[in-house]
Amino acid sequence: MNNNKVLIVDGMAVLFRAFYATSYSGYIRKTSAGLPTNAIYGFIQYFFDAITTFQPTHVICCWDMGSKTFRTEQFADYKGNRGEPPLELIPQFDLVKEVVAEMGIPNVGIVGYEADDCIGTLSKQLRDEAEVYILTGDHDMLQLVSDKVKVVIMKKGKLNYAVYDLAYLLEDKQLAPHQIIDIKGFMGDTSDNYPGVKGIGEKTALKLLLDYDTVEGVLENLDKLPKGVRTKIEANLDMLHLSRDLATIRLDTPVACGLTECVWELQLEAAVRKFEELEFGGLVKLLESHAKTIEVDLFTI
Repeated sequence: MNNNKVLIVDGMAVLFRAFYATSYSGYIRKTSAGLPTNAIYGFIQYFFDAITTFQPTHVICCWDMGSKTFRTEQFADYKGNRGEPPLELIPQFDLVKEVVAEMGIPNVGIVGYEADDCIGTLSKQLRDEAEVYILTGDHDMLQLVSDKVKVVIMKKGKLNYAVYDLAYLLEDKQLAPHQIIDIKGFMGDTSDNYPGVKGIGEKTALKLLLDYDTVEGVLENLDKLPKGVRTKIEANLDMLHLSRDLATIRLDTPVACGLTECVWELQLEAAVRKFEELEFGGLVKLLESHAKTIEVDLFTI
């Protein structure tokens, strides 16, 4: 058994979380030139919390590359309920990728796909060579859990994680990974703005899957369902299948990042320069203390 452990970071999920966690009071951190940096500052804190907690040997950061994807082509209203990002966050989208790169971490994203699809594909590519941890706040990622892939959901508060493996997923959600997709087919997703089967909510969707395992299992047993539920499903068959497809994270996107490309080796000098440029004085100490920790670990091996 090798000791490789890959941390795949859902960049946008962490960045948005950091922005809202640090801006709710109305104060937004800026450089002396007026450039907003609060989301990046918080992102780095969350990032190093995860590094300290999970001790990865390899790190990758995945990003969305615009709002237009194959899903918006399939369903024009997909995520259509989301407003524009806060003005102070917009300049931080590109800047955070610069910071990540200066720390020595590959940024991965493909136009036309979501970060989820890159994360899913990379987790599939790397899971035979390493233990994979996915850092996110997005419960859709739970469909990626396997015997070699764990999904780390960031909860409220510092260093507060729910780590989903197959056993904990079953205990907490009563579902297997494939059922995370199927339940969205039935109940839809208000956050991503697709409806599923009109009139079926989480409770009914969960019962259907506990009884019949999959969408196909339910459809094969329509005659056994209560009339009201059967009627709703029959009236929304196309949307059931479309919603399930929209919920499915792709595992075959044209992306690759091998273990040799994502070895976690902090580029201390480059990172310090970037942090000083952004006036992150307190975080420079965090970088330096992390570098010392690595030196101690190497010395004691």
